[in-house]
Amino acid sequence: MKHIIAFAGSNSSTSINKQLVTYASQLVDDVKVTILDLNDFEMPIYSFDRDSNTGFPKEAVDFIAHIKNADGIIISLAEHNGAYSAAFKNVFDWASRVEPKTFLDKPMLLMASSPGGRGGASVLEMASDRFPRHFANIVGKFSFPLFNDNFSDGKITNEDLNNQLLTEVKQFQNSL
Repeated sequence: MKHIIAFAGSNSSTSINKQLVTYASQLVDDVKVTILDLNDFEMPIYSFDRDSNTGFPKEAVDFIAHIKNADGIIISLAEHNGAYSAAFKNVFDWASRVEPKTFLDKPMLLMASSPGGRGGASVLEMASDRFPRHFANIVGKFSFPLFNDNFSDGKITNEDLNNQLLTEVKQFQNSL
């Protein structure tokens, strides 16, 4: 059985992106899913000095191990001031030092959500540009706007948006 990992680019205990990534991962048939929580990978803020003097934190090595052991990745990024959340950026910075080909060419469904009408479009665009440089094989993308209006009881309630996600999930599943 194929194994996928899914996580939100947020460390919020009430993360809308974690809710979205959990829902999306449940739509993938016949796979084992591991939902990661960035809080389990909390590390000192990346710096060259720390990297040189103390090496890689165990959490960064563990994060890369999850990617290595997965057949695919689903990510939903939180957007903070038009960019990645500080929590995700720090994990990404450390992970990219452990493994420069961070995403190891694994199929990826890349998503973002926000309470606003743009659905995390800025961070999605940023990641779409950056992640392939770290060997992300982005096979699907989904921007989910107006989270609070379109998501309830653990699922997308807007039929058009749900159909868009189902199309992206199918592409992702077919790439596994």
